[in-house]
Amino acid sequence: MIDEILRISDNYYILSTSSRIDDRIRVLKNGETFAVFDRFGDIDELGTNELGIYYHDTRYLSQLILMLEESRPLLLSSTVKDDNAVLAIDLMNPDISRMGEIVIPHGTVHFFRSKILWKSTCYEQLSIHNFGQSTIDFSFSLKYDVDFADIFEVRGTKRLQHGHRFKALFRENSVCFRYLGLDGLIRQTLIFFNPHPYKLTETEASFHIHLQPRQEMNFQFTTFCLSSKISHDSQSIEEPDYASFSIIPYKKTVKKASITLKRAKKVEPKIYTSNEQFNDWLNRSLADLHMMQTDTKYGPYPYAGVPWFSTVFGRDGIITALECLWFNPGIARGVLQYLAATQATEENDMNDAQPGKILHETRSGEMANNGEIPFGLYYGSIDATPLFVMLAGEYYRRTGDKAFIRTIWDNIERAMNWIDNYGDNNQDGFYDYIRHTPHGLVHQGWKDSHDSVFHSDGSDAPPPIALCEVQGYVYAAKITASFLAEVLGYDQRSQGFAQQAKNLKKKFNEIFWCEDLSTYALALDGNQKLCKTRASNAGHCLFTGLAYEDRAALLGKTLTHKMFFSGWGIRTVATTEARYNPMSYHNGSVWPHDNALIALGFARYGFKEKALKIFTGLFDSSLFFDLHRLPELFCGFDRRPGESPTHYPVACSPQSWSAAVVFSLLQACLGLEIFGAEKKISFTKPLLPDFLREIQITGLRVKDAILDLSLTKQDKDVGINIIRRQGPVTVVVIK
Repeated sequence: MIDEILRISDNYYILSTSSRIDDRIRVLKNGETFAVFDRFGDIDELGTNELGIYYHDTRYLSQLILMLEESRPLLLSSTVKDDNAVLAIDLMNPDISRMGEIVIPHGTVHFFRSKILWKSTCYEQLSIHNFGQSTIDFSFSLKYDVDFADIFEVRGTKRLQHGHRFKALFRENSVCFRYLGLDGLIRQTLIFFNPHPYKLTETEASFHIHLQPRQEMNFQFTTFCLSSKISHDSQSIEEPDYASFSIIPYKKTVKKASITLKRAKKVEPKIYTSNEQFNDWLNRSLADLHMMQTDTKYGPYPYAGVPWFSTVFGRDGIITALECLWFNPGIARGVLQYLAATQATEENDMNDAQPGKILHETRSGEMANNGEIPFGLYYGSIDATPLFVMLAGEYYRRTGDKAFIRTIWDNIERAMNWIDNYGDNNQDGFYDYIRHTPHGLVHQGWKDSHDSVFHSDGSDAPPPIALCEVQGYVYAAKITASFLAEVLGYDQRSQGFAQQAKNLKKKFNEIFWCEDLSTYALALDGNQKLCKTRASNAGHCLFTGLAYEDRAALLGKTLTHKMFFSGWGIRTVATTEARYNPMSYHNGSVWPHDNALIALGFARYGFKEKALKIFTGLFDSSLFFDLHRLPELFCGFDRRPGESPTHYPVACSPQSWSAAVVFSLLQACLGLEIFGAEKKISFTKPLLPDFLREIQITGLRVKDAILDLSLTKQDKDVGINIIRRQGPVTVVVIK
């Protein structure tokens, strides 16, 4: 195994141990379970290191290879279906020879593999069809292995100790692997085979095939991922209760998943446009959002990304919810409820927690449970807390749901108290971070790799560090808290928050603006020295409204200059800067969600053409990515004629806040705002890019009303027609 092409050096955060030999992996996810396969549907140890079936941050299957006698079948096609539920792979046989003679010519036998995840179980159906004109006999096998590796191990972290691995248990139709972790959990991988293999070992199940011409045989392989707490001695662990396992037929499982997905889609509007390629991007993005959402006891929560971040992240969940809030406010409600329930209540340096702080990340693997890493409940984020308040306000504007806001008002108050009491470590009036555990994140903004905050000469910035975008988030949080306090009748609190916001805006624009760079400084370091670095972070000051109008115009020109804009999107760092590297994680790459927030900022200040520029660049890039899926990030090389964007080798894909980007871009260009309490939709100076001539939005809900809209691109305008209006709702177009 070779080292990765790009190493990201935060101890636990982005570390990976190998580059992608083939980046066209196939991903499935359902609830707490996700699977990463290669295009053959295999989990091959010679492929990418992240391949496997995972459950609660543990890899339950580390190898699964379909072998046709001594060879691998030949790949015909491989795709995840439009709804992201089913992985479908077409394969055929290579030449099969015996005694030096070809007995089954290549292309005689068709293999169709289809897989689906459902409730911590992977269901696979293998259909084998003889298209030859004579009877054939051959053998095939499934090779498998289980390592029960914690996901941080998969990403490269070394462990000094492991738990106890038991001998495999066999029955005529199953094999069971068991592992007792240091956290006291027994983890089991149980694989059932139907029909029974003729040979079953700890590493392989073998089958013999006899097929008449045109005959087909079907096989089902079912892999259960199980976890339970034990209180007795490890040597007395009993065998699984095989009778308790309900193996659902494959087609029935697919039907159940389809019904569940249709129910989830029922509450969402439908969007259709005149551009089929855009529809492909939109539909894949929507399917990714559905796939990444996990039902929690607090409501749906969009897990951050597969493979490394398939869990709750505060910042990622909030930004995802903000991006698609106009489209589906239910995601925001689930995020707010979850983060309110897990809000910190006490100081704990080991997980960077203080009262009122909003969760950064939670993990449930062995290493987190055992305290080997601090991420069981980890709060090392400077921005999740103000973003939580921002989301609460935007959710209320979208829905008018005052009753819900009342239920989380105490959480909002505690978040604001955290900002005031803990958010400014050096009491300079700006909001900063410094980690309290050596095992936590060095940098705690959204650019959280070890080298992401630096001075113009490339030197590191010492903590505590006040990032420019964080001042914007706090400003917006104070504006939001003022607004919500007024809605709830707390007038004195409202006035106090509003005055604090005003003071912060004035002080920020006095200190952070760099006239010679036409941008805001990336950060203010612990020595009160500005990081005069051109970085995309400044664009978030447009998103939050922190920038003065005249400076916003200058900043807009800077961000769309060729030093920032690659042709595909805005880079995280300009090409002029000391640490610029188009292949780095945070210092020159292009992040779709970063671009979406900047586009919303452009729209806020009336720079619609600049928002369209971002929209067009990201749409064009979506045409080149597998399945039309925008990844977590891609490299920041200049766009070259006739070439695609350059992939970043270890980017998560799918990634929730990248999936939600398309909804933000539509919102930005259309100037779309929905006011639930007022039962009103407004479009401010709407524009559409050249590649979109018409859009139809049906089933858009505003309180109890439902709207169907038709939008048509005109020269420098958009015509908006109401096709159906059910219930009281006003549509306002501001030219």
